[in-house]
Amino acid sequence: MGGAVVDDEAPSVKAPDGGWGWAVLAGCFVITGFSYAFPKAVSVFFKELIREFGIGYSDTAWISSILLAMLYGTGPLCSVMVNRFGCRPVMMVGGLFASLGMILASFSTSIIHIYLSTGVITGLGLALNFQPSLIMLNRYFNLKRPLANGLSAAGSPVFLCGLSPLGQFLQNYYGWRGGFLILGGLLLNCCVCGALMKPLQNPKPVEQQHDLGDKKKKKKLLDFSVFKDRGFVIYTVAASIMVLGLFVPPVFVVSYAKELGNEDTKSALLLTILGFIDIFARPTCGVIAGLKWVRPRCVYLFSFAMLFNGTADLVGSQSNDYVSLVIFCIFFGVSYGMVGALQFEVLMAIVGTEKFSSAIGLVLLAEAIAVLVGPPSAGRLLDATKSYMYIFLLAGSEVLLSGVVLATCNFLFIKRKPREPAVYLSETVTLADDKTNQHTSRAEGQQTTEKKMQKKVIDENKNNDNDVRPKSVAVDSQEVERFLKEPQTNGDKAACPETCL
Repeated sequence: MGGAVVDDEAPSVKAPDGGWGWAVLAGCFVITGFSYAFPKAVSVFFKELIREFGIGYSDTAWISSILLAMLYGTGPLCSVMVNRFGCRPVMMVGGLFASLGMILASFSTSIIHIYLSTGVITGLGLALNFQPSLIMLNRYFNLKRPLANGLSAAGSPVFLCGLSPLGQFLQNYYGWRGGFLILGGLLLNCCVCGALMKPLQNPKPVEQQHDLGDKKKKKKLLDFSVFKDRGFVIYTVAASIMVLGLFVPPVFVVSYAKELGNEDTKSALLLTILGFIDIFARPTCGVIAGLKWVRPRCVYLFSFAMLFNGTADLVGSQSNDYVSLVIFCIFFGVSYGMVGALQFEVLMAIVGTEKFSSAIGLVLLAEAIAVLVGPPSAGRLLDATKSYMYIFLLAGSEVLLSGVVLATCNFLFIKRKPREPAVYLSETVTLADDKTNQHTSRAEGQQTTEKKMQKKVIDENKNNDNDVRPKSVAVDSQEVERFLKEPQTNGDKAACPETCL
């Protein structure tokens, strides 16, 4: 297991933006689909569980709540595991946990057993897969990262459209115990996805790799220095506010349609419409976020997605017939897909590759608290008011507030850092040295050329002197020296070798 820690030094390796990265993207697609769709797909078995154990609907709802709480709340634990052992071994173990939880749940004799097996064990397994898959996606993609994030995020609506009918089919033919057992076997595919997460090869020499190995031992398992980054703090606060209301409409829209007098099948079709729009919205938003002009301003595109989503909730609260709910689901699906495609892309852009493993764990922990508070508080508001309009208004207001916080705080408090004087000075000195070296080399070249020409002329003069001047003619050096030292009268020029030439 220790040999797999090579991917810990991936920040020093250039992201390939392709190649094996597409296999990593396929694994992230599957993991994202299981992580987000599985807690919702399990709800198909709730009626059978109510009949089996003689409990209420609120008791079975805790299964999905515990699953989501484990997925979000174990973020710091996943960060520590990834920083200690690497992404691949953590995902392999997570796949075994996810499968084991569902297999044990098929032998449950009480609802408490299902809480512990499906909720805690399977939830922990999905968490150990979800976070490392995002980290590996961040390491394999840089220029094409927005598109990669959009494509991987599309796994959530795709799997939701597939797992819910599959769960219903398994329940009808094999009962809830057989369904749980088969779904447990299906979750073993998380181990296959984990095997795809091949660590990036470090091209540095062996000596430098030994030095990096020494640095790894001193590396923090959970880096809290990300809180010194204003952008990260703003993102965490905004994302926590957003999660309070983001998941409320998909949970209550079917009940809202039934309240208006629509049939069960017709009401359930709303989620299918929402998921179908979501499938295309996420990759499209990823393409837009990767544009040259948009990518540096991706945080403001994320803010726009929040504002769009909140506005859709506010307008949807006034729906009074099925057609208006269909229109609401279309616009909500677009905005929901935009948020899903951008939330981790923006976090990657803020903290960078090196600190992303710690940052995502801390963000998910903050969001876990909001996930546990959001839907239950909306349910209590529904019990008090007996009207779905107010819970949609509450959810829309929370998501709108998160968009305003993110955009306003980034505009006011996040400014482009000026260039460091030392860096600028070093660059200037380097540039000046380069120019000096260029001038020096040119001057040396010119001097060499002149010397060669002078030597050639001197050799020619010597040859001419040998041919013309008689051998009896000789120059007295002492006489020439005495002539140069004598004082000259005004107007005369002292002869010197330079002027003679």
